[in-house]
Amino acid sequence: MLKLAGVFKDFGGLRAVDDVSFEVGAGTVTGLIGPNGAGKTTIFNMVAGSFAPTAGRIVFDGVDIAGEPAHRTFHRGLVRTFQIPRPFGRMTVLENLMMVPRGQLGEHFWNNWWRRGAVRAEERRLRDKAVEVLDFLGLAKLGEEAASNLSGGQTRLLELGRALMSDPRMILLDEPGAGIHPTLLGEIVDHIAALNERGISFLVIEHNMDLVMRLCRPIVVMASGRLLLEGDAETVRSDPRVLDAFLGGAEEDDEAGDREEAGEGTRD
Repeated sequence: MLKLAGVFKDFGGLRAVDDVSFEVGAGTVTGLIGPNGAGKTTIFNMVAGSFAPTAGRIVFDGVDIAGEPAHRTFHRGLVRTFQIPRPFGRMTVLENLMMVPRGQLGEHFWNNWWRRGAVRAEERRLRDKAVEVLDFLGLAKLGEEAASNLSGGQTRLLELGRALMSDPRMILLDEPGAGIHPTLLGEIVDHIAALNERGISFLVIEHNMDLVMRLCRPIVVMASGRLLLEGDAETVRSDPRVLDAFLGGAEEDDEAGDREEAGEGTRD
């Protein structure tokens, strides 16, 4: 469903992604792992349309989307979440979901005068859909709660719910397990698995190796902007290059922090 072929991304003198090629098959939950600075988030940003690759092809369902803006990739059914979710805090949880679907009649002010019945009918339909999503995610009792009052784990579930409201074909999940209590983390994993069974494909960035090994097939490993290897959980777990990449990441993390403080770019 998604194919990256010879993708490069340069930021001035820094090559953040260096000739990366891999595929995400339809119906899979594919993991993308690597130490900080590996280029994972840069890959996500290029796939989702935040910025264009310097070179290479990004093909989604047979169409080259390299350089397409984010709203175009969204309309194709390719949706991303963010490592730090930013819901509309003053809106309710339910309202956060209802505002997602594109092309709503009420977005055109004249429809609110001349097609009020159609606008109300659409809002009822979207409300019913949002309630179903909240029920699926276990957030039904929080529908009228301000989004700013949610816990970190609940906010991540809301972020997943907003993605579901767009009827996605593929979801790019950025660190769904970051800072989440183990109990709620298990629920998030179960939700992803259930959505995958419904036909939604996933590409997941995650540092929690237990989550990755439990959920992702296959797993793509990056290091220093390059593709290191690709395989199943056992292949990745037993490859000494993966261990070297993660253990060697400590010095790279310190260097990346120094560059960031100096105002220079980093891969992630």
